[in-house]
Amino acid sequence: MKDKPPIELPDSVAPKLNLLTAEESEFLKSGAARRFAGSAEDTVEALEERTPEEVKAWVNAMQDVVANNRYTEGRDLPNIPLNTESPRFNAWRLQRPRSMDPEREPGPLPLGRYGGYGGPPTFGRFAIALSQEDLVAGEVDVAILGAPLNMGSGWRDSGAQATIDLRLFSWGMGGSDQYALIKPSEVLTIVDYGDVAVDNSSTERSMQHVRKIVREVAETGAIPMIVGGDHSLEYPNVAALADVYGKEKVSVIHFDSHYDAWWGEESHLINHGYPVYRLINEGHVRGADYIQVGLRSGGLDKSAFNWMREIGMRYHNMAEVEVRGWDAVIDRVVAEASEEGRKLHISFDIDVLDPAFAVATGTPVPGGMTMREAITIVRRLCAETNVVGFDLVELHPALDPTYKTTLNSSYIIKACLTGLAMNKEGLTTVHYLSPLSSEHATDDYYGDQQKYLDATEAEKEPEE
Repeated sequence: MKDKPPIELPDSVAPKLNLLTAEESEFLKSGAARRFAGSAEDTVEALEERTPEEVKAWVNAMQDVVANNRYTEGRDLPNIPLNTESPRFNAWRLQRPRSMDPEREPGPLPLGRYGGYGGPPTFGRFAIALSQEDLVAGEVDVAILGAPLNMGSGWRDSGAQATIDLRLFSWGMGGSDQYALIKPSEVLTIVDYGDVAVDNSSTERSMQHVRKIVREVAETGAIPMIVGGDHSLEYPNVAALADVYGKEKVSVIHFDSHYDAWWGEESHLINHGYPVYRLINEGHVRGADYIQVGLRSGGLDKSAFNWMREIGMRYHNMAEVEVRGWDAVIDRVVAEASEEGRKLHISFDIDVLDPAFAVATGTPVPGGMTMREAITIVRRLCAETNVVGFDLVELHPALDPTYKTTLNSSYIIKACLTGLAMNKEGLTTVHYLSPLSSEHATDDYYGDQQKYLDATEAEKEPEE
């Protein structure tokens, strides 16, 4: 976070500064002092109320606070110590060798006794896969995996509970979609790829393993769909895709009420407010290949917006929605995401939704997207662009005893699965909706009855 710009003090307060050294005087006028002294007017008022001795003590106190906030060698711990002598150093992420498993043919494993029912809950009641061999043998299109990591937020986001509850309440995830009249589970091969192991004592170590598992999925050509966990996961998710497709070859649409490109304020380099900055700064994604949607939180000042403009980042905050209207913004976002046939990762923080639809999240902000708006844009992006990755994060089911937030999260994932199925079937025209479900065509009320009848006839499956 940048300091505020320095100020100039009027000559009238010069007598109050007589006891200050040149360094102290410069500090008082600096941006660092603005955090404590306030605006120029506030500073002048504070000086007028103090004697020169009190002014010096006041400035010294501010300097002490600033100095003590910074890292001091010899006083502060520069690294998180680990016991590298432990014989179980990597036990938390050690994957069981296939040779230890019962012998079986590679491929997805259905767990339900009754066509998805009557077995352990999985995402969408899909079959499970446990290895790259399973993904390849099953010609898997989408692998949904849980990443129960919540230490990157420092707030109230859930890890394991989110992945567990979404499995319980996602029974319709692959079911028929009325808008497009398509059933994702019949068009796509979708599997539950289990949960990624996390080190609950170290976000830093967990990131490394999440990146490995996401990369493992993407290397097979399947689309990794990650359920978090907090938004610090965006970093390993996108970095893994860059590992597979190349640095600066993947674009990101970041749905969020916050822009998550904060930097320099926190002591930890891995945080749910940092992933966008880290991915750009480390060269995984170009600034021009980042598209922000739904921004509206406090904290963003002119310098943040100027920075986004300088690096070419496209941003579509809710202020633009008020000016242009939601339909126009959706069209603009999809058009930007479709440029140059770019490979696209969608990162969906559920706090982009209005709290009326997603109260169970760590940092809710009012004035957000409705579910109808969210479903439409996610379905269109997954249908009309080249999506290679997706994540949904910041869900904490315990904060919503009605389960509404969990159910809505499931429907967001279903919207993407629907779009991916549409894409595979070639239904990629702008904002495609089934002509059969979007118009009853029993009269010519809108004057275009014949268009819908002709389109419906054209889509009829040929008789065998």
